[in-house]
Amino acid sequence: MYVVGECRLRALLKERKLSQAELGRRTGYSRSQIGHWINDRNKVGVMGLDKARTIADVLGLESPYDLYEWTRKAPDKATSE
Repeated sequence: MYVVGECRLRALLKERKLSQAELGRRTGYSRSQIGHWINDRNKVGVMGLDKARTIADVLGLESPYDLYEWTRKAPDKATSE
């Protein structure tokens, strides 16, 4: 089982020397929405797969899953029975 972690978008934009505004222009998403994904600490703002695919394409990522950190978690006994 995997648990989604922190959004890697801030680091990816920095690596590519892109601003949130520029990513917004290239994807059609507002700078404020992009900022929400970057800054959301409660994981409530995990972007939908369609949006992640669009952003991954613009950033040259192989997979939209590369936009997030992932943690492997052992399944709970209650859910595995």
